[in-house]
Amino acid sequence: MRRFTGSELLVATHNQGKLDEMKHLLDPFGITVTGAKDHNLPEPPEDGTTFVENARIKAHAAAKATGLPALSDDSGIEIDALGGAPGVYTADWAETPDGRDFDMAMRLTHQKLIETSAPTPHTARFCCTLVLAWPDGHDEVCPGVMEGQVVWPMRGDQGHGYDPIFQPDGYDITFGEMDRWEKNKISHRARAVAQLVKLFGDG
Repeated sequence: MRRFTGSELLVATHNQGKLDEMKHLLDPFGITVTGAKDHNLPEPPEDGTTFVENARIKAHAAAKATGLPALSDDSGIEIDALGGAPGVYTADWAETPDGRDFDMAMRLTHQKLIETSAPTPHTARFCCTLVLAWPDGHDEVCPGVMEGQVVWPMRGDQGHGYDPIFQPDGYDITFGEMDRWEKNKISHRARAVAQLVKLFGDG
């Protein structure tokens, strides 16, 4: 395992929320965190077939372009009755000419589950893979998984994406009904971040 010993880290995202989250997380380590927009980086095509492939594409492209260590993530939901779909195409299922519509994506998911006639519970998992890449081509992979099931109808207006139809194991509420601070403690991203933090400082 290679530890991060630099003073500046590029988070390869154009999403301000993700950037702010990582800045907050790494603040105790005294690391300067910048985002893709700060370096005028384009978004590389995410043509991988797994979460780790897509995360690596983004992290290595940013590290190569800037000469800085770069962090990226790829995440989504895998539903067993749909053969692991939507998986890496989770966001694609929500794409419309006017932007992403996750209500539409959740309805599409429900319809596909009906068509399979698969018995409940519809087991599923949220996956998050973080990749920290260095300019020399080395990287460290930090995966996180939250097991659960897909439920219907949608419940709750917290969170984002597919949260209103995902009920994590051990809970009788969906991510969409859960306080975001509680969700942030147990989520797939929280588990990936717990692995990532081991690369910094003495943690």
